[in-house]
Amino acid sequence: MIRIVLAEDQEMLLGAIGSLLNLEDDMEVVGQAGNGEEALTLIHRLQPDICIMDIEMPEKSGLEAAETLKPFGCKIIILTTFARRGYFQRALEAGVRGYLLKDSPSEELVCSIRGIMAGERIYSPELMDEAAESERDIHQELKTDDSDSKEQSNSIGTVRHYFSTIIEKIKMPAG
Repeated sequence: MIRIVLAEDQEMLLGAIGSLLNLEDDMEVVGQAGNGEEALTLIHRLQPDICIMDIEMPEKSGLEAAETLKPFGCKIIILTTFARRGYFQRALEAGVRGYLLKDSPSEELVCSIRGIMAGERIYSPELMDEAAESERDIHQELKTDDSDSKEQSNSIGTVRHYFSTIIEKIKMPAG
């Protein structure tokens, strides 16, 4: 049985996701939190396999909570409306195993939970598009920069290395 804690500040959505997941034969929602602090308390007390968190919540955001939980064994899935620049990178650094958007079909969440429990890392394709767009934007800024060409070449190489590292982390099996 996959034990799950949900953290979502919109009460109706929290209840709906909880009900949906409890319909699955291999999943049980063991706790529900309305903010990041409550989520941390529940995770420490209940020791779930997975915590599904919204990003923007009162008291402590989902990303702040994920950063706090990085050393623990609980796998984190961010489920959010926001595909903002910076959030995805911060989620990767916090060891988040999944980053999904709320406008995805419910089956995608259920399949993602099972995949993450099997060691996968699952990120919404829109986030990958955002990462590629960020690389193009940075590359364009570096091309138009007035710095000398050797410095520019080093900067472009650094950006490419940075994105290669992200892509490798995404492909990396869970450890």
